[in-house]
Amino acid sequence: MMKLSRGLLLLALATPFFAPPADANAPLSKVPQSGWYRIALGDFEVTALSDGTAPIPVEKKLTGATPATIAAALSKAFLTPPFDTSVNTFLVNTGTKLVLIDAGTDGAFGPSVGKLLANLKAAGYAPEQIDEIYITHMHGDHIGGLLTAGKPTFPHAKVRAAKAEADFWLTQENMDKAPADKKDFFKTAMATMNPLIAAGKFKPFDGSTDLVPGIKAVPAPGHTPGHTFYQVTSGGQTLVAWGDALVVASVQLGDPTVSVVVDNDIKGAVATRKAALADAAKNGYIVALAHVPFPGLGHLGAEGSAYRWYPVNYMFSPSK
Repeated sequence: MMKLSRGLLLLALATPFFAPPADANAPLSKVPQSGWYRIALGDFEVTALSDGTAPIPVEKKLTGATPATIAAALSKAFLTPPFDTSVNTFLVNTGTKLVLIDAGTDGAFGPSVGKLLANLKAAGYAPEQIDEIYITHMHGDHIGGLLTAGKPTFPHAKVRAAKAEADFWLTQENMDKAPADKKDFFKTAMATMNPLIAAGKFKPFDGSTDLVPGIKAVPAPGHTPGHTFYQVTSGGQTLVAWGDALVVASVQLGDPTVSVVVDNDIKGAVATRKAALADAAKNGYIVALAHVPFPGLGHLGAEGSAYRWYPVNYMFSPSK
């Protein structure tokens, strides 16, 4: 048998001790996920902007179904309460106007939300560029971001919402009559909107209204008295932002009669939701939802008395 030289033998013995480890040391990334996503809509661009996510105890927030039914629907969607719900806003660039639909929370619901401004900037825009802001309703997770340190976050923007919404939430008499667990909704609306009113930045509208070319306000009461959809149309394509007509999709798509306990008018909210679901499934337009997983853009399809959510197809670039 051939004998190894002394040098080769030492090399052979040493190799296992100096070989690189099989598993490289790779620390977990702490970089936040992307919080914006853009699509083309005819000649417009629509950018979904995440304000973040917040945990929601769904089992305590829904009404119109038994706890077992709710648990079964969540389990089917691989969800266990409490789970994080997205807070989505939408920026429409018409080519002449920059319109923001809803304004997020300003972090009022914890450290995992309040990300709208960072994501707006990441998407290539500055708050000073926003021309108009359309509010679906005056709950804190939709208007909180209008102010930063007590001053308008979007200094050049006109803020618009339904007159019925303003009349309800900004009236002291209504707050005085409200149950104790609902008074904070009024306090938040007043604290947010009154400085904007004083600065002359709030302009309400009444009923179905064309706001700027290509964007129309459509009354959708129930969740709140002046809850509003915003219909965006360009080049034969349509998107409708629904606000909170659908909040927990994994449950409400299977049974649209299930409501959230903060619905101001449960029967009205159910009627609005049913009509909206049927119309979206029939006509095939894009729906923008505030509380489905980001980016909250998709289509709806009917499956008997239930519905299915189809997220928009991912594209690296929204260009045609």
